[in-house]
Amino acid sequence: MSSTVTTRFAPSPTGTLHVGNIRTALHNWLLAKKSGGRFLLRIDDTDGARSREEHVEAIRDDLAWLGLHPEREERQSARFAIYEAAFETLVAAGRLYRCYETAQELELKRKVLLGRGLPPIYDRSALTLSETDHAAKAAAGEAPHWRFLLDHDAPIKWVDGIRGPQHFDPRQMSDPVVRRADGSWLYMLPSVIDDIAMGVTDVLRGEDHVSNTATQVQMFIALGAPVPRFAHEALLTGAEGKLSKRLGSLGVAELRESGIEPEALIALLARLGTSDPVDADLEADALAASFDLGRFGRAPARFDDAELARVNAAVIHRLPFAHVRVRLPEGMGEAAWEAIRPNLSKVAEAADWWRVVTGPVAAPAFDAETRAYLDQAAVAAATLDWDIDPWSALTAALKDATGRKGKALFLPLRQALTGMDHGPDMKALLPLIGKDEAVRRLG
Repeated sequence: MSSTVTTRFAPSPTGTLHVGNIRTALHNWLLAKKSGGRFLLRIDDTDGARSREEHVEAIRDDLAWLGLHPEREERQSARFAIYEAAFETLVAAGRLYRCYETAQELELKRKVLLGRGLPPIYDRSALTLSETDHAAKAAAGEAPHWRFLLDHDAPIKWVDGIRGPQHFDPRQMSDPVVRRADGSWLYMLPSVIDDIAMGVTDVLRGEDHVSNTATQVQMFIALGAPVPRFAHEALLTGAEGKLSKRLGSLGVAELRESGIEPEALIALLARLGTSDPVDADLEADALAASFDLGRFGRAPARFDDAELARVNAAVIHRLPFAHVRVRLPEGMGEAAWEAIRPNLSKVAEAADWWRVVTGPVAAPAFDAETRAYLDQAAVAAATLDWDIDPWSALTAALKDATGRKGKALFLPLRQALTGMDHGPDMKALLPLIGKDEAVRRLG
């Protein structure tokens, strides 16, 4: 096995990426980046009936949006010759065998075993078939499916990067089907063959794959290859504390459309499952440097929309103008971005505040006393030097002239100038509105 840490993300293009997929991709990227290793993309498209090219493109686009750039891409649909060669090797070694049971027959066997209080393990009855039996089935038009023969004399164990020491008794496991009767492949064996060929050293995936790993450990050994390091993460749950179907449909497209920044998603998902605080200020390099499988717990990781929104706002509050320029309204410059940015939870909201600057605004109806105060403010604003902090100069002049202070001093000015009771710092906003427009709104 290569000394260079090599990880892979292996989605099936039967749909678009969702939050759980993104987390897996990110953690594999961070694990590789921390060690100066390689992050690879493998498109698991052996299911020709369900795989879609538009999903492949979407997966690439989503990874690029997140900044997760694989060093290399492989597609399983282009690797059938490699699988065939390994298949023949395993057949010759006696590690693959032909079976003919139908799904109904297998289900009946399972029910019988369960009814007797026994584990529903395949009984290996196909191993008793002779070559004459196989020939007769072939003559009758019956094509076999193929199972991998587990070594019952070799206990399966590995030290999981998150779950610690793992032990499986192969005698309590069914020999897995690796190839269907129509010649198509199931997930288990091609994944191992690819990991060997691609030099994968570390397999990091969800805890729902633990039993798969137990089988695949023996497949690596049967193919004469070193076994990678494995780590299995706890699955995501929703904020309500239960496994959420919504998380399985919450895709990158939906997150992007809702105004989530890639930096926010990365900041949250990088730490999800650990006790480490989510830090919106950390760049990808810093997140990679601090990435440690030992920090991940075995309890389900809780994904919270409110937490993502908080992190997203924190990310936006530090985004430079150059980063968002093309996403801002026409005419909105750096000074406006700096003024408005602290009030945003999403970049798209900048357009709403820019309309406050450019007008028109709908001020509330003021009583006579407030109207007189604003008329006085308009006169004062017209006489100010607008080159140096007109807001401070205006409020200071009005405070001296009227004796107003606090809310009575500031709120009517904000309402008349912006039509709002709250918003960006008026010290930054007033110069953007400009002298003539400000005098008009106050008068």
